Amino acid sequence: MSLFVVQHVHEAEKCPAGDAEMGPMLLKIISDQNAANYGVTIHNEAVLDGRHTLYLTVDAEDEGKIKEFMAPFLHMGTVEIWPASPCEAVVERKEC
Repeated sequence: MSLFVVQHVHEAEKCPAGDAEMGPMLLKIISDQNAANYGVTIHNEAVLDGRHTLYLTVDAEDEGKIKEFMAPFLHMGTVEIWPASPCEAVVERKEC
């Protein structure tokens, strides 16, 4: 498994949080159970207040699994996926 950081950004007009149907669906999509169906483990998630930006720190076999898992978010905005490493790993290899 490899570590990744995922960013989803959407416009305020497309914000699912306040929508009676989309809000609960969003929570189901980012549930541990749903993520596991795609081979993704979510370590944490956070939304930047007022910025309509979601960050996830996840483990997955490869980026393709994350793309499949995050596909519903593409209907609302953008998704970016970056390979990442724990701080301990970058110190051991002596570079970011």
